[in-house]
Amino acid sequence: RHSMLPRQMQRVGRDWIAHWNSSQVFSWNNPISNCMRWVGHYPWATFPLSVPFDFSTNWRWPLFFGPWRQCQNSNWQLDNFTQNCCFHLSNSNMKSEGGEPSTKKRRLSGQRDTSTPEAETSSSNQKEALCLSVAQNEVNCTSKRGAIQRHWEYFCQHSRTMKTSESKATNQSNRDSEAKFDFTVMSYNILSQNLLEDNSHLYKHCQQPLLIWAYRFPNILQEIKQLDADVLCLQEVQDDHYRREIKSSLESLGYHCEYKVRTGRKPDGCAICFKTSKFSLISSSPVEFFRRDIPLLDRDNVGLVLLLQPRLHCKTTAAVCIANTHLLYNPRRGDIKLTQLAMLLAEIANVACRKDGTFCPIIICGDFNSVPGSPLYSFIKEGKLNYKGLPIGKVSGQEQFPRGQRILSIPIWPQKLGISQNCVYEIKHRQKEENTGEKIKEEKLGDTEKIVVASEKLSSKLQHHFKLSSVYSHYFPETGKPEVTTCHSRSAVTVDYIFFSAANDNIAAQPDKEDSCNGGLKLLGRLALVTEQDLWTVNGLPNENNSSDHLPLLAEFRLIER
Repeated sequence: RHSMLPRQMQRVGRDWIAHWNSSQVFSWNNPISNCMRWVGHYPWATFPLSVPFDFSTNWRWPLFFGPWRQCQNSNWQLDNFTQNCCFHLSNSNMKSEGGEPSTKKRRLSGQRDTSTPEAETSSSNQKEALCLSVAQNEVNCTSKRGAIQRHWEYFCQHSRTMKTSESKATNQSNRDSEAKFDFTVMSYNILSQNLLEDNSHLYKHCQQPLLIWAYRFPNILQEIKQLDADVLCLQEVQDDHYRREIKSSLESLGYHCEYKVRTGRKPDGCAICFKTSKFSLISSSPVEFFRRDIPLLDRDNVGLVLLLQPRLHCKTTAAVCIANTHLLYNPRRGDIKLTQLAMLLAEIANVACRKDGTFCPIIICGDFNSVPGSPLYSFIKEGKLNYKGLPIGKVSGQEQFPRGQRILSIPIWPQKLGISQNCVYEIKHRQKEENTGEKIKEEKLGDTEKIVVASEKLSSKLQHHFKLSSVYSHYFPETGKPEVTTCHSRSAVTVDYIFFSAANDNIAAQPDKEDSCNGGLKLLGRLALVTEQDLWTVNGLPNENNSSDHLPLLAEFRLIER
């Protein structure tokens, strides 16, 4: 196709040159010394290159370019050539669905693969470094697409005043009878790089350099800086990235970080980070959903529950329980999802329980892999679920025509899990009964009484003791269009949530009304979500400005402690 190229470069082109199009990834609009960053050597370069490579006036073409050395004695100029050139370097790790890396193709065809793991890792690092330079250069040379437009929605005049005029700090405690403490919470699935590369078919709409971690992380960190939440609940936090750069970057912003990695082969997990200027840590409780002795619980998802002490200017014993999780994705395993949720709720009940038997204010964030209105979602909000006759494929509502038609068993999880149908630890429940003066009868039961007890244990009704509301309403009232928290090549739905224990039952329905409550959380405002149509105007997710396939959720609360 490129007859003017020498034979050596034509061979190179079969593997490396995909397009000669200036709109593609590798733009040479700037001087090559500013945009080229080659590490080590590439398969088509027989000599090592340093970082950065210095194209000085005394530089000469290496021997492998062959006939191109004649150009040194002509009027040909490198800068003139590069103005119209564009190379697109492919990445075998990010093939579209159905594609296979060249190493795998060689193994399948019976050819011997002489490359070592170290060499493959080195090559991958080289490509990533090159793609990062390409992506940064492209952003500098071309205008960005429009950013997603999101705005704050306020639910009371006081919150709006605080946002517009921070000088009025005395509004923090405008009543002598109660201590008020305002804070913001973010929930954000930042998209693990390993999961991105394992599911590259979901990101066919994205330009490849925008998907490398070295480009994505600065964008994610910038979002966190701009939104400036007091508490961060992050999902899909990759372990090596967390240890190498995420934790230190967040600590430099004033956060203390708690992290729980998944128990399986996928090296990512959940993190809760809070500003030490706003909170102090009382306790941190990781939750592992994998149980070796229970076949149902063979998945590696995790959760994390923190108990935080607000740093108030007045004497108070207030505490806030913050939970974060990422439930199983599989739409056909609603039985596992419900069991994981019950395990998380049991740990929250254990951590948030006060001495008088009540619960401190609770906030639950995460990617629940369930849509609004689904049985799992309704269970969280309503506190009860009768799952008798419910197919496991309909629990999360992810599929309109679910393939999992098996009915949920009664009970869903075995008794040896140690969690009751009320989503509390059974041992703690028994101790609570003993502390309240209730005696456990040890009398011999007749056959009829045994049947009654057995039927109670086999109840198909799940319950929990928290009165939870959702920060978001999930639909735009003006148009009825659904809000979207995640968007990729195959779907755009809501699966991310921030649930909280409201100060009273009417606070979510009437957010503008000041209420006399016995303490709790009041929703002051939230960062508005967008529609699927809005996201595709910026080429979906991820894009140049938003480097995850999820949007960050952000809400402002007021802790009212009488």
